[in-house]
Amino acid sequence: MRLSEMIAELLVALLVVAALAVAFFLAGKPLWPEHTALMMILVPQDAITTATFSPCLPATIDAGVVPSATKI
Repeated sequence: MRLSEMIAELLVALLVVAALAVAFFLAGKPLWPEHTALMMILVPQDAITTATFSPCLPATIDAGVVPSATKI
């Protein structure tokens, strides 16, 4: 392959890439849709229904009852 043919093919490839870029630019839409955030409204919680007035955990824990952690 001659040097002039390689330069011509390179210029044709660049021309095709530029034509595709111009086509997508003129279309005005991205290839994939943009992600939009959804708004969540958090209402204030009622302190009476969410508060704990007495501890639910035991005072001591028997270590013999607790299963051992598995080694990975």
